[in-house]
Amino acid sequence: MIKINVIVKDKTWLKYIKNPKAYLKSKIKKIQSDKFFGKSNYQFSLLLSETKEIKFLNKKFRKKNRTTDILSFPSQNKKELKILLKSDLEIYLGDIIINFKKINISSKKLFKRHLDILWIHGLVHLFGHNHKKDSNYKKMNAIEKKFLKKLN
Repeated sequence: MIKINVIVKDKTWLKYIKNPKAYLKSKIKKIQSDKFFGKSNYQFSLLLSETKEIKFLNKKFRKKNRTTDILSFPSQNKKELKILLKSDLEIYLGDIIINFKKINISSKKLFKRHLDILWIHGLVHLFGHNHKKDSNYKKMNAIEKKFLKKLN
C-alpha cells in the first residue's frame, strides 16, 4: 500500500485540480498493485509548489541557483531501501516537490497528464533510481512508462 501526503503551497494548483489529494490517491490506486512495489507499505510527501520556493530548495540542497520542474529527496539510498524492504515497517520514501509554473498548461487534461509524468518520475527517484548514465535512464524510463500506461 502507498500513502501520499499532499501539501498545496501555491493555491494556483487548485484552478486545475480541485482536490489534489483525492486525484493523486486515485492515481496511486492504479499503480500500487504492480510487482515493483512488492508487499511493503510506503509513504511519501508531495509538495505542490511554485517557482520561488523550488528555486530556494534547489539552491539550498543541490547548490543549483535555478528553478526546476521537480525535486526528489529520497529518505534512503537504494541499498538502505533493500534492507528496509525485509522488515514489516512502513517505509517513508521521501519528498517530491513540483513547480506549478513548469507545467502551467491551459488545458486541464494536458496539465494533469504532465503532473502525472512528473510525480511518477519523482516517485521512481524515491526508490533509488537515477538517470545519470544512459543505461540508468533507459531503465528508469521503462519503469515510468509502465506506470503511466496504468494511469490511462
